[in-house]
Parts: sequence; C-alpha cells; structure tokens
Amino acid sequence: MRRPSIGEFNLGALAGVVTGSIGGLFAIGVVRAILGRDIRLLLSMPILSFLSWVICGAVGWFLGGQIGPRVGDKYYSQRAEYGGGAFGGLIPVLLVALWAWYMSTH
Repeated sequence: MRRPSIGEFNLGALAGVVTGSIGGLFAIGVVRAILGRDIRLLLSMPILSFLSWVICGAVGWFLGGQIGPRVGDKYYSQRAEYGGGAFGGLIPVLLVALWAWYMSTH
C-alpha cells in the first residue's frame, strides 16, 4: 500500500481540494438559508464564506491526498481514488456546516 507524503500532489488531493473549496464556499450560507427559509441568506456572509473556502480547500487537499491514494490502491481503481479524495474534501465541509448550525441555533 502506498503511503503518500503530506501535501503530495495526486488525484485524490485534486478531488479533495475541489470538493472542499466549493463546499466550503457555501457551507455557512446553506445552513443560514435553510434555517431562515430565505435563499438570499446563502450569500449573506461573504467574509466568513471566503475564510471557509480557503480553510476547507486546504484541509481538503491534505485529507484527500491521504485518503484518495489509499482507497485507490485498495480497489485498484483510479475512480476510487477520486471518490476517496472527494470524501476527504467533504470532511471539513461537514465540520464547518455543523459549526455554522450550532452557532446559528445557540
């Protein structure tokens, strides 16, 4: 099994950064829009959305770069590496969305 180094460029890292950055861009706004039942709240916090975009993209790069190659080697598939990298990119997005939900309800 291949053990990629931290920050190494691979297909899983690429899938992780794409998933993490796009998801992070809307993670805070989606929670506010759902709780407030108003689509205009999706883009109501541009500075926090930008910070979430940067943080989720960077963490998605690292997690996707670690999870993706391991899953790809296990199933002998390049598509599995993409899937593992995308899953690694979803982890910070879900954490930010849970944080936004907690902050909005308390």
